Amino acid sequence: MVAAITRQIEVTVEAGYDPEMSKPEAGVYIFRYYIHIKNSGTESVQLLSRNWMITDGMGNHREVRGAGVVGYQPDLAPGVTFEYGSYCPLSFPVGKMQGTYGFVRLSDGEPFDVKIPEFLLEAPFFRN
Repeated sequence: MVAAITRQIEVTVEAGYDPEMSKPEAGVYIFRYYIHIKNSGTESVQLLSRNWMITDGMGNHREVRGAGVVGYQPDLAPGVTFEYGSYCPLSFPVGKMQGTYGFVRLSDGEPFDVKIPEFLLEAPFFRN
């Protein structure tokens, strides 16, 4: 598990390999990740966008941008946590992800970015 705090917004990530969805013989490795976003501040905010940087073990990079997360653009009042799960397919059994969430402070519309900490994606058999 890894975590980062930006402007009192804490992002915690847990990730793991999904052997049931993966097809190593076809070069498809599926990784699930679970995100917890907690507003530890004193003002309400809204998550508007995501920007992921994904790198596989061969050094191939791809960027994923979009509105919200898993179809939501949640409001987070002080003390509220939003959680979701998603997945990332890779063509190599190891890689990493990191990025930012685009937020806005609801009181005045001020936009700001929140760091998503870098986390490793690694199939358990990769180092064996």
